[in-house]
Amino acid sequence: MNMNIEKASFITAVGAFITALIGGWDAAIITLIIFMAADWTTGLTVAGVFHRSPKTETGALESRIGLKGLCRKGSMLLVVLVAYRLDLMAGLHGVLRTGAIVALVCNEALSILENVSLMGVKYPAIIDKVIRQLLGKKNDGN
Repeated sequence: MNMNIEKASFITAVGAFITALIGGWDAAIITLIIFMAADWTTGLTVAGVFHRSPKTETGALESRIGLKGLCRKGSMLLVVLVAYRLDLMAGLHGVLRTGAIVALVCNEALSILENVSLMGVKYPAIIDKVIRQLLGKKNDGN
């Protein structure tokens, strides 16, 4: 039992440290993490269930591609960390951090919509259009 408490305490300390590095636990970072998880999960579903992934030759699940996706998600959090540290240095009070998170959330939202589209789910075209406008991408339809 004592070993479990020690492990939980260590995990809690690491989590608190990482949270402090990225500027705290607020609605923006929670939204980003939820969208990251949804994107990764829908990507796994597209490949594992529907076998329609554009990232593999067969469209099926490949562990290497899944690992790359997780590495990208970690890199996204690194972008948030960099933006937050620049905010602190420049005295910008979270402007860069928030901007980075909003851009990353929009990108994740677009990826989620692309994944669900590959599953055959239809959604209003206006959603795709708004996200693409926020990202500065050309709207090539749904």
